Amino acid sequence: MADPVHDPTPGTEWPTGPTSASVAEIVRDLEVTITRRLDGVLHGNHQGLTPGHGSEPGESRPYQPGDDVRRIDWNVTARTRETHVREQIADRDLEAWVIVDASAPMRFGTAGHHKAQVALAATAAVGFLTARNQNRLGAVVVAGPAVRVIPPRAGRVQVRAVLAAVAGAPDSEHRGRPDLGAALDRVGAMSKRRGFVTVVSDLAGEAWADPLARLGMRHDLLAALVEDPRELDVPPIGLVEVVDPATGAAHEVRVTPEVQRRYAVAAAAERAARIDAVHRAGADVVELSTDGDWLGAIVRHVQQRRTQVARGGVIGRSGGRPTGGPGDARPGVGR
Repeated sequence: MADPVHDPTPGTEWPTGPTSASVAEIVRDLEVTITRRLDGVLHGNHQGLTPGHGSEPGESRPYQPGDDVRRIDWNVTARTRETHVREQIADRDLEAWVIVDASAPMRFGTAGHHKAQVALAATAAVGFLTARNQNRLGAVVVAGPAVRVIPPRAGRVQVRAVLAAVAGAPDSEHRGRPDLGAALDRVGAMSKRRGFVTVVSDLAGEAWADPLARLGMRHDLLAALVEDPRELDVPPIGLVEVVDPATGAAHEVRVTPEVQRRYAVAAAAERAARIDAVHRAGADVVELSTDGDWLGAIVRHVQQRRTQVARGGVIGRSGGRPTGGPGDARPGVGR
């Protein structure tokens, strides 16, 4: 099932043997919660993550402004004397990948959940949405210097294996920063055909931007940006010690109202730069917060893109705006 890649440093390997009872319980609870909610808002067996234009003809419907005129169903139009277009059934033989950052900085949270918990839940949503379309799902999980690769397979058992790897990632505190760029390049080398790739991370640093752009030249991309509100605003609480969980580096800072203001400005600029880099790579962005409705955000993204694709465009290649023409056929992973 899995192809683990171990770092030589002791203590950075993934646990071996059967899945622990605690991790198995987390995975079961996530599956029940997500499946019930998805079934309540996404109707149909093939409501996956990213619907494509497909190649098989489906049902006809009345023409709407913005539809591709090449899909006009002339037979139905002649019979009804009203312009109709023929829907396309999305392709469902897709290879999907999820790259998950499970490193020490993701175990931070001040609003009820850690970023790692939101990342695990987002991975579950992506996985079970992919499984609804009978597509194959592979994963690369990064925990500091340790990396685990799970080759693509179809089915819910595969999704559970991916979630168990994410939930059971080894503690990487003070063991170094994750190499998200290398994980992206690894997926680019392993994927044999055009597919769909989701990156679940806080996207800290800059080493991922170029690899993401390279991956976007071949694949549909979705970046699930996981954040905590405290990362954007620090209250003026006086002298505090700030520790980098990845490296262990510590620094004392006296947070005054002026420092708070300057920090908020710098944090907002850095965040905008990250989102801009994701957009330039041609990826959709779903912003997830430890204090927000993460599944609701994913569902809204799914519904929005399905609506846009039905009207002949594709969301995401330019910062969430419709891009690509009706002929920009993409592999379908329903939302």
